[in-house]
Amino acid sequence: MAEYMRLRQICLVAPHLEPVISDIAAIMGLSICYRDGNVAKYGLENALLPVDTILLEVVAPTKEGTAAGRFLDKTGNRGGYMAIFCCEDPDARGAKANAMGVRTANVITHVPYHGVQLHPRDCRAAFIEFNHTDGSDDVLGTYPPAGPDWQKHIRKDTTVALTEVEMQGPDPQALAEHWGRIVGVAVTRGADGPVLKLPNATFRFVKGPVDLMTGLTFRVADVAKVREAAKARGCKVDGDAFDLCGVTFRLAA
Repeated sequence: MAEYMRLRQICLVAPHLEPVISDIAAIMGLSICYRDGNVAKYGLENALLPVDTILLEVVAPTKEGTAAGRFLDKTGNRGGYMAIFCCEDPDARGAKANAMGVRTANVITHVPYHGVQLHPRDCRAAFIEFNHTDGSDDVLGTYPPAGPDWQKHIRKDTTVALTEVEMQGPDPQALAEHWGRIVGVAVTRGADGPVLKLPNATFRFVKGPVDLMTGLTFRVADVAKVREAAKARGCKVDGDAFDLCGVTFRLAA
């Protein structure tokens, strides 16, 4: 099978699922496609919203002592939790990461889906997961973590696409190169720093005090309309950006 790497999903973590998931849906004009009962064994609840063919997930701890809860405590409820990529062979990709000293934290198999999650301490900034769904390399094909009919919930009247993920760290170039080696994408130079360009999204690395996933950029039909919706929901708005679920949502036409 030919090698490929696409952004499949971004996972954010919140202290409580509500009102965060309802705020995202209302502000961005998105529809919840699935709530996955399988995450309960990790002490979590979740909900997923498709942004075109990329899934935006929010998880929240339902009990003490969860990895997600520790992440919230460590970051002060700031920062994205996980970047999830679909590829041709998660095990091979994970083995390459292991050879770099990046440990495997968890392996999940729900046939036809198979995922390999890497240790966030070794990845730096966020969890990285590689996954593959047998028999469906179509971006609109079967993807069990998003439910049986996630495609029917795609809405593009307000939000058209998730185009960019912002990562920050004290040394953005080094963080970009580290992620680039794990993901298998060469670092290039963007307008304001190093970037990793995937077929369907770009990871942009900027200077910041600690390694974190700090922002998401969305292409929207009407920037002013979404900005006003964020204000109405009580979000802190700064220009064409607002804070929600521990990250900055940036809006672009």
